[in-house]
Amino acid sequence: MATVAEQTPTAVAAAARPRSPRRRSARGGGLLAVMVEHSVAVVLAIAFLAPFVIVVLTAMMTDRQALSGNVWPHPFRWANFGDVLARNNIPRYAANTFLYAGLSTVGVLLSSIPVAYALSRIRWRGRGVAFVAVLATMMLPVQVTVVPIYVMFAKLHWVGTLAPLIIPNFFGDAFSIFLLRQFFLTIPEEYADAARVDGAGEWRILLSIVVPLAKPAIAAVGLFSFLYAWNDFFGPLLYLGERQENWTLSVALSQFRGLYHVQWNLTMAATVLFMLPAVLIFFAAQRSFVEGVTLTGVKG
Repeated sequence: MATVAEQTPTAVAAAARPRSPRRRSARGGGLLAVMVEHSVAVVLAIAFLAPFVIVVLTAMMTDRQALSGNVWPHPFRWANFGDVLARNNIPRYAANTFLYAGLSTVGVLLSSIPVAYALSRIRWRGRGVAFVAVLATMMLPVQVTVVPIYVMFAKLHWVGTLAPLIIPNFFGDAFSIFLLRQFFLTIPEEYADAARVDGAGEWRILLSIVVPLAKPAIAAVGLFSFLYAWNDFFGPLLYLGERQENWTLSVALSQFRGLYHVQWNLTMAATVLFMLPAVLIFFAAQRSFVEGVTLTGVKG
């Protein structure tokens, strides 16, 4: 007890001493580094968001304001969006785009998930060669294969319809297969082994174990596929150029910009309407998308 009593004033005095300048400088340097890091992130965020802010503000200006140097609309002209919808068959183009993007996403998922599972979990001769062949297709530019594919669809009398844009997605996508395969490799193999001991087949393992555990990666692949189809311009322009009733929003926006290129407020309003569904879908699936992309590729 005496020893404790003797040591207590010493401990209190040590605790009451001011901190050394070295510790203060270290904390000051860390705080400065955090401030610099955050300031760089803020500057980059502003630089990234500035064009989108300008597009939205211009979409709510009058025609005269859009051609002037004003940045802030006064007054806000919300009727621009109504004018865009009234001057073009936007609902029909939006329905075509949703049909194209939705069915393409379903096709990519239905075809890519089994292939990715076979390349990651099932041992069979030639699996490595097949995986290299799938990756090789990612290196081919679209322009290399577009002529023979167009001739094939023309002989099937599919040109002018959405079929050439949707049907190929039901035969797999190399990027989606690669992304899903890398995620499937991170799932512990003991789960599948335990299911095989209980008598489950490969399809049962895929549907009951692998797919529920791979929901983040599947959500990421689905979002990638949807956004690609939503923003696709080359495919619809190639196959739907002469059939205006089957146009997607990307082709319609290009045509709208050609007709109203002087009226920047209407052009920006059409752009905002085109971007809005994709932005809402991205923010709705943001958590699963980030998780899927972050966890994919942990194990090679």
